[in-house]
Amino acid sequence: MLKNPIPPVTNKLQYRAIGIINGKFTPHDSEQLNRGFLIDNKGEKIETVVLGKALSLLKKHIDLKKSYYWVVYPKNKNTQNLHLQVSGIWDPYQLNEFPNDSSKTNFSKLLEELDLKDNYFSIRGELVFVNTQKKEIVIKLCTASKLKNLKNKNFKLVIKGELSLELLNSFVSLDISRVGNVLKLIRCEVIEKDLSKKK
Repeated sequence: MLKNPIPPVTNKLQYRAIGIINGKFTPHDSEQLNRGFLIDNKGEKIETVVLGKALSLLKKHIDLKKSYYWVVYPKNKNTQNLHLQVSGIWDPYQLNEFPNDSSKTNFSKLLEELDLKDNYFSIRGELVFVNTQKKEIVIKLCTASKLKNLKNKNFKLVIKGELSLELLNSFVSLDISRVGNVLKLIRCEVIEKDLSKKK
């Protein structure tokens, strides 16, 4: 069974921001592996932090000279400044229960079977801002409810793209493509209109 790096949504109004990027991880410091850059196939560098459970994978299984598919959470303050948090590494052969025949390892084909591709992000949240001049939108996300007491439980993502002002406060599901440090809107599905009426 091929494990999907971006799992299916479990509930209609599930917030999330998750993506997959192929590249090499270069730590800032060999003593401290959790911070560094992810360098994609075009040589673009993205500031990256490796989260706990992925860090042990990194230490045990990852050859830093090789490229891998990284499962990441995006953060940004504007469209020029993307920051990634690595939550996992997608390697169907080495890290999953999958027959290992590396001569047939064509990860991009495997991703296509899952309707995914390199630099794809799935973002689901509330549309809180539309800037028609800059062609940018802002999506508000809430982290898991069990962390209710955390101050920074909500965060926003700035995405390059155009949506109608009429969709403000709607819960949307976006297909996003990463180009350099920019998250670009490919497709939008409105899951529920005007959440403000429900609050």
